[in-house]
Amino acid sequence: SKDGDVGAFKRRRATELKHGRVSMLACMGYIVPEYFKFPGYLAPKADLAFADVPNGLAAISKVPEAGWCQWFAFVGALETNIFASDASRDPGDYANAGRLGLPFADGIDDPEKRKRSLNAELANGRLAMMAITGMFFQDGLTGSAWGDWALYTDSPLRAFENELGVQAPVGFWDPVGLSKDGNVETFKRRRATEIKHGRISMLATMGYITPEVTGKFPGYLSPSTELKFADIPNGLAAISKVPAAGWAQIIAYAFFVEFSSNNFGWVDAGGNFDFSGKLVNSANKQGDSRAPGDVGWKPPLLATDDAELKKKRLNAEIANGRLAMMAIIGMFFQDGLTGSAWGDWALYTDSPLRAFENELGIQAPFGFFDPLGMSKDGDVGAFKRRRATELKHGRVSMLACMGYIVPEYFKFPGYLAPKADLAFADVPNGLAAISKVPEAGWCQWFAFVGALETNIFAADASRDPGDYANAGRLGLPFADGIDDPEKRKRGLNAELANGRLAMMA
Repeated sequence: SKDGDVGAFKRRRATELKHGRVSMLACMGYIVPEYFKFPGYLAPKADLAFADVPNGLAAISKVPEAGWCQWFAFVGALETNIFASDASRDPGDYANAGRLGLPFADGIDDPEKRKRSLNAELANGRLAMMAITGMFFQDGLTGSAWGDWALYTDSPLRAFENELGVQAPVGFWDPVGLSKDGNVETFKRRRATEIKHGRISMLATMGYITPEVTGKFPGYLSPSTELKFADIPNGLAAISKVPAAGWAQIIAYAFFVEFSSNNFGWVDAGGNFDFSGKLVNSANKQGDSRAPGDVGWKPPLLATDDAELKKKRLNAEIANGRLAMMAIIGMFFQDGLTGSAWGDWALYTDSPLRAFENELGIQAPFGFFDPLGMSKDGDVGAFKRRRATELKHGRVSMLACMGYIVPEYFKFPGYLAPKADLAFADVPNGLAAISKVPEAGWCQWFAFVGALETNIFAADASRDPGDYANAGRLGLPFADGIDDPEKRKRGLNAELANGRLAMMA
């Protein structure tokens, strides 16, 4: 509606009302047949009884050709005659139609009541449009007007809704739609990968915590390089201490575990090893029937043959693994930024934001708030310039707010511009006042602001933003300032907060 075309607006509003009315009827058409259907025949020639017409979208298939012709003729007659647009009337209010657009029904003569009734109808129509769309989807997916999810047997997600990892409170959660193709093998592969990552993350998280709490093993980790366990730092710094042979062992072990989980090097129930492929086929068949994450290893006290208990434990493992993946990422960031496995923010001395954490305007509850990252380069000069600009804008806004409020209760007597015969009482409040300012007034404004900016409010790098040598409280020229540095900072912080509020106001 930004073009301001009243005719187009009314046409769209009338269309919205019509759609709303049709949708309200359609919603009723879904609900009523569940409780009542007319007796007798809908189309005697076609031997079609009302009772034979199913509810919902399925009813469309039962409408005979003559029925469709009747519908189009009826709708056309309404549109071209009863509901013909009339620019002199409100949208949805027709000369030959009454309440709810019923043809030749009584209308509402009182304009105020009619407007209120049309507004209520609009609101109900909008709700009905949403409702009928939901009913169509529900009907189309489940094959029933009041379809239950259990009837949506073609859902590609149905293969996964009872799988491992589908847990309360989110249930089956796939916001990116990775599983919408319904590929079970791909789903199981991703779930097995998730479990592996979770297991590694749980071990990694324990690897961060344990050395801090229980200490380290005695003796040597690598006797040939004289590397003791005690010499290994905790966290990311430990990576630099791993010798080349250690990396080779880690990679070889990881390959062995991966190949074993894919049925290479399988050990059967009789303890027979298979490195030549003799047991691979049978192992693959066993692997296909296993749940993701079940790689055939049965650790004491953890493994069980109880299917329900196994599923419960694997679900718990997935949940803990997900938490561990988040935890280890947080530990990596913390370690990388602070240089310590349990790093404190105080150790992050390279942060570009450190220069500003005690500056003016850093107030509760947000603290240092810079969502756009404008200060991430750590430029103190640019920060102070922006803060001084914010203070100035806040001061102008506080004066502007007062300029809106005061004239509602008081205006100066006499003339603002005697030569232009312009009295203070003639100046309207708000934006309309701009049109009353004579040219000389604009010149005075620019001269006054320029004098303030270039002289009184000249920047001084040795002082806080907004604190000027020739200006006092609230930036008033040549007024008394606050000598106590702590009180001055508190005053400027309060002024910043009030200025921010005033800019919004």
